[in-house]
Amino acid sequence: MKKGVDEVEKEKIEYLIQSLAARNIEGYFMDTFEEAKSKIMEMIPIDARVGMGNSITLKNMKISKELNDRGNIVCDKTLAKSKEESKELKRKSLLSDWYITGTNAVSLEGHLVNMDHSGNRVAAMLYGPNHVIIIIGINKITMTLDEAVHRVRNIASPQNARRAGFNPPCVELEKCIDCKSAERVCNNLVIIEGQSDRGRMKVFIVNENDGF
Repeated sequence: MKKGVDEVEKEKIEYLIQSLAARNIEGYFMDTFEEAKSKIMEMIPIDARVGMGNSITLKNMKISKELNDRGNIVCDKTLAKSKEESKELKRKSLLSDWYITGTNAVSLEGHLVNMDHSGNRVAAMLYGPNHVIIIIGINKITMTLDEAVHRVRNIASPQNARRAGFNPPCVELEKCIDCKSAERVCNNLVIIEGQSDRGRMKVFIVNENDGF
């Protein structure tokens, strides 16, 4: 994880947190991912069922293992030993008490933008779990919604496709051409503009670069 102290001014972070608050989304600014993890571990009760999104950031934080080790029931598809088990864990995540995930991009106006292959991650973000925690590095902050969508299509999605072992045209071209490939991962583009339940969604903005 690479420090990014000079990449985003404090005023922009404060503006983003205010933008999120106006959308009924809580925003927290942390210096490091370790600091964010400690805060999250304090928030989540030890008897809670926790769903996990598939995220490089979460993998690097090792938060799934720490929750499991202390006694939480953790639904993390990345720990599955078969496709059937992975599918079942994704379904169970939708009914978890807490759901932790990353995001592909966030605009300074507070739009959370995500692209999913099967849709399980964005489904849990939208409805099901009573609490949703989203963890982002400052490299995922964009000035506008249009820039956030561009980032998702042309930066995050090609890298996520490669990571998952798919080979749509964007993997080689390193940009989106709106393909209709059978291996396309850009199936569900979701823009979260706000929350109806105040306090349900919390965004942890970390002053480091991490994830796609």
